[in-house]
Amino acid sequence: MSVTTLSTPAGRISALGRAELTLFLRSRGMVFSAMFLPLILPFSVKAALQDVDLGKSGLTLGLVLLPAAIGFSLLFAVYTALVGVFVGRREELVLKRLRTGELRDAEILTGAALPAVVTSILQSLLLVAGCTVLLDVAAPKAVALAVLGLLLGLVICASLAAVTASFTRTVESAQVTGLPLMLVSMIGSGITVPLEVLPDRMASVCELLPLTPVITLVRGGWTGDLSAYEALGAALTALAWATLGVFAVRRWFRWEPRR
Repeated sequence: MSVTTLSTPAGRISALGRAELTLFLRSRGMVFSAMFLPLILPFSVKAALQDVDLGKSGLTLGLVLLPAAIGFSLLFAVYTALVGVFVGRREELVLKRLRTGELRDAEILTGAALPAVVTSILQSLLLVAGCTVLLDVAAPKAVALAVLGLLLGLVICASLAAVTASFTRTVESAQVTGLPLMLVSMIGSGITVPLEVLPDRMASVCELLPLTPVITLVRGGWTGDLSAYEALGAALTALAWATLGVFAVRRWFRWEPRR
């Protein structure tokens, strides 16, 4: 993979992102898991919630499925996809070669993550449009909260993907090393089961998971029922995870192949 030498950071990141997109589109398995799974999985959530009385929590099926769909996009299009990307480029010595040029470390990681991030953003817009039409979801009452939640979710998932890649030996094993965070997030972050229907003690623990504040902000953006205190708490928790993720990448990310 070659990257055009450009003088500005934006130009270098863009060139690397285009090169990474070419490699991304060549992998049928990655394209399927990143582009189509997030569109399919919300139907399984819908089936699981058929017997759940959401009205007691002030929720509707649409207000549960929309944040869930965005959560699936973050997990599959960003987190899972990037674990494989970072491990594959590292083991192929691509990252090592890129570091010998004018690209900085942050630019390399950002460029490599760019296709996955753009895919998730476009996917989220498509999911919002679909839920609005098919599930009669009203327009968001606090757009800023939803946007903030999505942006923080992108940073969290991308940074945690890089951290996970640091402890992953091969591309094949990436599916295993990324599984714990995937399962914990789907079960405990309000993606498949809203925290509002969980026991209070369990919900309090789940509120500290990486993607829980993201889902809280996205859902709050549509319902508009988050108080300033709740919104600030969710934003600070998400920001803490994003900061921790970036710190962990700077501290533990491996640029050399694991032997």
